[in-house]
Amino acid sequence: MPVRRILQLGDPLLRAVSTPAGDPSVVQPVFRDLRDTLHEFRRTHGFGRGISAVQIGEALRLIYIEFEGLNYAIRNPRWEYQSGNKFQLWDDCFSFPDLLVRLERSETVRVRYQDDEGNARVLEATGPLSELLQHEIDHLDGILAIDRAIDRNSLSTREEYVRRYGRQAAGGI
Repeated sequence: MPVRRILQLGDPLLRAVSTPAGDPSVVQPVFRDLRDTLHEFRRTHGFGRGISAVQIGEALRLIYIEFEGLNYAIRNPRWEYQSGNKFQLWDDCFSFPDLLVRLERSETVRVRYQDDEGNARVLEATGPLSELLQHEIDHLDGILAIDRAIDRNSLSTREEYVRRYGRQAAGGI
């Protein structure tokens, strides 16, 4: 399937609340496009672990993640649990790849969803996978990482971050 253009900060569709995804004949091709777009972004930018359908112009509740050798095709995710214990990190996003945002996320989450074939699943995650799920589900609700910045000093260009800290951000969406 084709690699899609990733919507960039300022595109009003990124603020849309995505609708539930139902019809498998629509869902399957979108998941393939998400996978191909993620791979191309990773090839050209050197990072990338997950992408939501709204980022490629499809306001459907679909997320595709590749994390530690596992692939997750997540359809219609719903929060079951988000821990009160939080951690801070510098987050990045395909929709503004040269900007980093310092924010706070729950350490542990549990999400109920359907896989790409419509089977009910539950995913419990901690640390980096927890953060990634929160980032991508935020996209489905029209929320961007910049909306979660800790304070006005919690934004940095990627170039300045690397100059200051000598490494890539921990998030690495």
